[in-house]
Amino acid sequence: MKLIIKKDYEEMCAEAAKTIKEQLDHKKDTTLGLATGSTPEGVYKELIKYYKNGEIDFSQVKTFNLDEYIGLSKENINSFNYFMNDKLFDHINIDKKNIHIPNCDGKNIEEFCRNYDKMIEDSGGIDLQIVGVGQNGHIAFNEPANQLSFGTTIVELAENTIEINSRFFDSIEDVPKKAITMGMGTIMQAEKIIWIANGKGKSKVVEKFLSEKTITTEFPVSILKLHKDLTIIVDEQACSSLGR
Repeated sequence: MKLIIKKDYEEMCAEAAKTIKEQLDHKKDTTLGLATGSTPEGVYKELIKYYKNGEIDFSQVKTFNLDEYIGLSKENINSFNYFMNDKLFDHINIDKKNIHIPNCDGKNIEEFCRNYDKMIEDSGGIDLQIVGVGQNGHIAFNEPANQLSFGTTIVELAENTIEINSRFFDSIEDVPKKAITMGMGTIMQAEKIIWIANGKGKSKVVEKFLSEKTITTEFPVSILKLHKDLTIIVDEQACSSLGR
């Protein structure tokens, strides 16, 4: 495990984007695992800059997103499909057929979940997975629980997650209560994982991960301790409680 502490959010995003660029320089047909939310948004801005400067090529890249709400159309501004197109895909030269985001429009969501894992497997697996972690330790929508799914599955969102995500909606009642998410097994099969975290709001979860010596499904991020190639990139505020 490698811990990289940067001064602020901008430097943290630049570091993460540089790592992604190095991966694409090494392997043009890289398969990326991508995340949504406010944390990776700055990383995507940096990747767009690389592309516009002619320093990076996405034409052979495949992507798989971690999750998506159930009940929102792709065109809904709060859907992760919309987010990814708006924040990244519409601004780079990626082949649209190589973009994979959970599709909740179909009637047989269970079958879709099985097929999603198969598509990842058929692509050769995820080379580099970007993750953010919630304040309760959830990864994607793998919420704290007695047991966690290995593969892509349907989950009910925790009240804490719904409350936090309500800032993106008109009201908390509008926040979907269910989602499709990659399972922890699917995430852990990635060749490399980069966890990005910024701000004081993430300092407790970062401190808990680094200080506690246990692994538990009640704190899903703790499972990342078992990964062979994990890099944690944080800003100073996210590790302020460590006294570093």
